[in-house]
Amino acid sequence: MHTCKFFVFKIRRNFLALLFLFFTACLLIFSGSNLPAIKSGLKLWANYVIPSLFPFFVATELLMHTNIINLFGRLLNNYMKPLFNISGEGAFAFIMGIISGYPVGAKIASKFRENNICSKAECERLLSFTNNSGPLFIIGTVGILMYQNTTIGILLFITHLLGCISVGFIFRFWKRNDNFKDYNKKKNYNYLSNKNNANFANLGEVLAESITNSISIILLIGGFVVIFSSIISILKASGILNILCASISPIFNILHIDSNFISGILTGFLEITNGIQSISSIACKNFSINLVITAFLLAFGGISVFLQVFSITSKTDLSIKPYIYGKLLHGLFAAFYTFLFIQIFPFFNFNL
Repeated sequence: MHTCKFFVFKIRRNFLALLFLFFTACLLIFSGSNLPAIKSGLKLWANYVIPSLFPFFVATELLMHTNIINLFGRLLNNYMKPLFNISGEGAFAFIMGIISGYPVGAKIASKFRENNICSKAECERLLSFTNNSGPLFIIGTVGILMYQNTTIGILLFITHLLGCISVGFIFRFWKRNDNFKDYNKKKNYNYLSNKNNANFANLGEVLAESITNSISIILLIGGFVVIFSSIISILKASGILNILCASISPIFNILHIDSNFISGILTGFLEITNGIQSISSIACKNFSINLVITAFLLAFGGISVFLQVFSITSKTDLSIKPYIYGKLLHGLFAAFYTFLFIQIFPFFNFNL
């Protein structure tokens, strides 16, 4: 009995080491299918992710070297407080999170915490709803490139935006009495002082720093896309994905949903770009199902984005819980709003 407990303890203690060893072994065993999957992941990253995200990353970094956050704070405080229970400075994270894409919202919220721009409770509220897919990715990549329809991209962006606002309103109650518990010091704007602000004298330095930081983020995202493309390939080649699909298919049969969507959904839970590409390629008479599932995956983000966000927030004292709860809610809201729009507005009905 003691030997069994000791063995279980050793496995638990070395779980990550065993998991990484297993992953390495799978890379070797399934190398035949892994190499094409890795190439496909690199193509997804190069053709879809970089064009839609990199310019916005640079723009966000450049804006951080201006007084724009102070301006947002003064102008939008009367709107952010009643809606989201966040000071006006949080509007910068909200707006940039909407127009830039994953993981800019989380990065800004973490920077706000590091620089004491917002309290811990406020930054956790920001995490719950400001880390979103950007319009260039939703409209350009998903709508135009994957679905080959601009209107679909616009619909998905509208419902995505409504979903994140709904989550933000709900999370205004997150730790509502803790706004100033850890926030007794005067707001620190040292990182926005004149010596760090962009001007003609230091424009080259600021631009170089912004590009370097943006390349670092885009490489991080590319790494996650490639790794998760490989993981998805291993799950398919080993038959694990087929087993999971078979075990879930009875639920889809009860809901009268084509079981072909299961593989795409499971893939999307791991990495959204691969998942949405799979969902968009499924020919279905009730095409609204494709869009509702896509809306959910775009808002949820997947484990790949979660790990990106966790790698950023782990450097602060922010809890990851509001982000997880927020993305689940965002996915449900976005899917519901997409279904509602398709039912109410005829020009959003794309059923074949």
